[in-house]
Amino acid sequence: MREFIYSPARLDRELGDSRENSVVSRCVVTSVGSILQAVRARGDEALLEYSEKYDRVSLASAQLRITDREFAQALGGVKAADRRAIRGAIHCVEDFHRNGIPKAWNEKNPHGASVGERYYPLRRVGIYIPSGEAPLVSTVVMTATLARLAKVDEIVMCTPPKPDGSVNSGLLATMHLSGVREVYRLGSAWAIGAMAYGTETVQAVDKIFGPGPVHVVEAKRQVFGAVGIDLLPGPSEVMVIADGGAQAAFVAADMLAQAEHGSGLERVFLVSPDTRLIEDAKNEIARQLPSCSHGEAIAKVLGHNCFLIRVSNFKEAVEVANTVAPEHLELQVDMKTARLLTRNIYTAGAIFIGHATPAVLGDFTAGPSHVLPTGGTGRFNSGLRVTDFCRRSSVVQYGSRSLTKARSIVAAFSRLEGLDAHGRSLEIRFDA
Repeated sequence: MREFIYSPARLDRELGDSRENSVVSRCVVTSVGSILQAVRARGDEALLEYSEKYDRVSLASAQLRITDREFAQALGGVKAADRRAIRGAIHCVEDFHRNGIPKAWNEKNPHGASVGERYYPLRRVGIYIPSGEAPLVSTVVMTATLARLAKVDEIVMCTPPKPDGSVNSGLLATMHLSGVREVYRLGSAWAIGAMAYGTETVQAVDKIFGPGPVHVVEAKRQVFGAVGIDLLPGPSEVMVIADGGAQAAFVAADMLAQAEHGSGLERVFLVSPDTRLIEDAKNEIARQLPSCSHGEAIAKVLGHNCFLIRVSNFKEAVEVANTVAPEHLELQVDMKTARLLTRNIYTAGAIFIGHATPAVLGDFTAGPSHVLPTGGTGRFNSGLRVTDFCRRSSVVQYGSRSLTKARSIVAAFSRLEGLDAHGRSLEIRFDA
């Protein structure tokens, strides 16, 4: 654990050391690039080759897509209580994001012309769903639900298969309940390449969404431009800002929860002016860790990327949070302090207020999508929204009167920029 008293210089130094642990190596960049080139050049042949080489699964092209029968079997194999829970999470996410559905608008500008905006759903989107030891069932809900609300025509998902070719039944059941019917058993960078460039079996998409391990994130970075991407969400992060009234057991449990994702590169922060709370939280982490099934991965995070930061006051806590830009920010403080912090912290991906609001609520069911900016990108990015599944066109309509009002401005800019044809394209309408 990295325990220290806050100063801007010390925080920068500690964060710099942490980032060095998570920098994408040149080897990863090169290997991902070669995989994407192969998929672009050889299509299905490359997909099958990499699936066998890395996922140890032998498939034919006709076996890449999940069948209706597999969906039905998966749905039948999930307990009724779990199906209710999945539907409950979908309902919460729908309820939250309905408020963010964009609406077209139209009004008169100062010239009297009609101007406005129109929103259109993306035609076809691809979503990557990590599997492995922790199949991210919740990510299906947190992405597909938004795409449906945006009225996207075609939603495609890719997720890595097991060596026997099967896909986690919980994932498939949640995909079905979320309205997704086109799913491919494809993982890692070659899945991203298939969605970006298309193959004989997988039709290319317009934009790719979803989190993933380092090779997936790097593949998304490299295909950007050929397709759109949502974010480059990396390993999970949580920052807990706590006062002396916080319960150390809650603080420790929430830090351990976000450290268990498995990459070993997750980052967890405790920021407090209370020395005793920090000490108690350390003891609680040590007490609770042995009971965690992913204890080995958590211990790796605690050794390299766990920060215990003592501040003099909550003004310094604000400085820490705005510098780190944490994915999840928990405010385990009294309500007066919470209001102060929420007014002044402007870089967090999602904020969880009060002792009864752990970040796991956002992970699974509260409503906001859990696809959030990480690695400091909250300084300029926000979490996933319905508008990310739409594109916008501005609409302009002038008539003779409004054109006259714009005439002198167009003429001036045409002259200033030396673009006489621009000016003529308006003046010719007066000549006519």
